[in-house]
Amino acid sequence: MNRSGGLSRLVSPRARDRLGDALFSRVAGPSGAEKRARIHGAPGPRWFAPDEPIRRVHADASMFAGGLSALLLQSLHPRAMAAVAAHSGYRGDPWGRLQRTSTFLAVTTFGTAEDAQRAVDGVRAVHARVSGRTPDGEPYRADDPHLLEWVHIAEVDSFLRAYQQYGSRPLDAAECDAYVGAAARVGRSLGVLRPPRGAAELAERIEEYRPELRSTEAARSAARFILVHPPLPWPARLPYGMLAAAAVSLLPPWAREPLGLPLLPRTERWCVRPAGAAVTGTIRWALHRPPPAATG
Repeated sequence: MNRSGGLSRLVSPRARDRLGDALFSRVAGPSGAEKRARIHGAPGPRWFAPDEPIRRVHADASMFAGGLSALLLQSLHPRAMAAVAAHSGYRGDPWGRLQRTSTFLAVTTFGTAEDAQRAVDGVRAVHARVSGRTPDGEPYRADDPHLLEWVHIAEVDSFLRAYQQYGSRPLDAAECDAYVGAAARVGRSLGVLRPPRGAAELAERIEEYRPELRSTEAARSAARFILVHPPLPWPARLPYGMLAAAAVSLLPPWAREPLGLPLLPRTERWCVRPAGAAVTGTIRWALHRPPPAATG
């Protein structure tokens, strides 16, 4: 489905390329082009075959909404959120954190097995150095398998929800299971002991964590930063607001109230979701690069 509307007819290819380059540099960083060439061009075996659903999901523009939704959902675990607030630098360097996360996802999904393992080893080395206590005095460690599992399942659930709502070609039931199973490969490599292998198991695991989830000042503050005070110039605020609203609409209803977020079913159905589809389609259109013409 082409969700970019008539943009391809109204905007020149050069303008599209400028928009795409601006978006890509925000997400991938100043050396993004070099990283992309390495990730996709380096010879060697990969963790995932080209036709696996995880590649389709992680290459899609719906990841923009899914990533924001994942951050909101993950923040509901007090110990996970305390670690993020104290050690991630998301306020001081939000774009750097986004770029590191997007690079990790790209390398583990599309890069060589050697590069993927190297990326995982780097993250695990960082996690081994992160520990502390929540404001309530609960101890946490970033390499705690229980916390790693929450971060993993919240991310996988959010990415899958986003793709099914805003993706270019939604997955069928078997492909959803395949996506969750493939993501488990990355989760295990990071230290998750029993990542879910299918969509039903993923939903069950989310439910198992619900008694541990609650509202905290750190979570509400992170939500305000992500949704209300993003570090963006004013011209970018409107499309970002549409994307942020789409991210909120992806959250399970029970996750809204702890973050102070409204549940407005009719508004979401008739306004938020169409706007989310439009902005996601625009991102997909802007980032698309047709293959180079054959020579010779």
